[in-house]
Amino acid sequence: MRRRVSIILLSAGHACVDVYQGAVASLVPFFVAERAYSYAAVSGVVLAASLLSSVAQPVFGALTDRWAMPWLLPVSTLLGGLGIALSGVHGSYGVTLGFVAVSGLGVAAYHPESARVARIAGGGGHRAMSLFSLGGNLGFAAAPALVAAVVAAGGLRLTPLLVIPALVGSVLCLPVVRALGRRDSSGSGAKVAAGRDDTASFVRLSLAVICRSVVFTGLSTFLSLLAGQRMGGSTAAGTAALVVLYLGGAVGSVLGGSLASHWDRVTVCRWSYLVTTGSVAGVVLVPGPVMYLFVALTSTGLYVPFSLQITLGQDYLPTRVGTAGGVTLGLTVSIGGLASPLIGALADMTSLRTALTPLILMPVLGWLLFRTLPEPTAAQSAEPARN
Repeated sequence: MRRRVSIILLSAGHACVDVYQGAVASLVPFFVAERAYSYAAVSGVVLAASLLSSVAQPVFGALTDRWAMPWLLPVSTLLGGLGIALSGVHGSYGVTLGFVAVSGLGVAAYHPESARVARIAGGGGHRAMSLFSLGGNLGFAAAPALVAAVVAAGGLRLTPLLVIPALVGSVLCLPVVRALGRRDSSGSGAKVAAGRDDTASFVRLSLAVICRSVVFTGLSTFLSLLAGQRMGGSTAAGTAALVVLYLGGAVGSVLGGSLASHWDRVTVCRWSYLVTTGSVAGVVLVPGPVMYLFVALTSTGLYVPFSLQITLGQDYLPTRVGTAGGVTLGLTVSIGGLASPLIGALADMTSLRTALTPLILMPVLGWLLFRTLPEPTAAQSAEPARN
């Protein structure tokens, strides 16, 4: 298949999968309204989606370093969709957590292999990876409107309709999977890994990604509730805030790929974290509708480094790109979700604004960590041979 076609299909499939990451936070106001969940309880729902992923993604990444498993793309897409689709059909809190965890497992299985496939399809280029990441951001952005359109019409009992993006995404990735199968069978896809792993830099990068994840997960979990409070309790205001948060991410992903063609990735990431510090403060502390501007700036700033961190991780670990993807796309992102219950518990004891205030420090820590990172001397696009 032509490179651009493959990346477009992978990007569209990525959008269908990340609808379900965005759907978890988008369902929070409906769980609060329909089931009277507390802040701590809805934090647990978000945690259920991320906790299993935090363990599973590096495992799937290690497996894809040893064996090519492109069939995981359609299978994991369906699994992610089924979990969210079933999360609203039973009133039990435990059952809801279980279905959301199943969705998290599907998302966990998808990302390491899809990042590996995107690296192959894009030839290791930053723009190709930013386009692949853009698909995920658009999926996030579509989730609030999609969930609102389905659930607001008939309540949580209609969540089975949310399986539709998974069906579409599983079909979209099939041509790429078949093309890779033909490549592997002909032997043209096997290459010898080049370069040496820089584990110390990869660990520091992973810590920076955790800082980013704490901010993004905390905001995506509670932003709709915060916006509703500031706009007179409006559910629509909360949905709009999430749409702005996720659309800003789409802008940031494209911008990150463009900036990396002019400056090195470490410099771009460092400045984006520094700028994001002020915008997070604006989201948490500035009252009124102007918060939407700060939400957009925060989202853009958090997503400028997103695809660049994926390729940096792969270049720091050129012999283990699956593991790198499993950590930067999975483990570190999911660890950020562990902070959500703490934020929720603090919000129950104090106020939502007070609980979100510590998030302002996270981009500062990310900036400090990137000051210690080197730019890889040469991007390693070679793919290890598999048996």
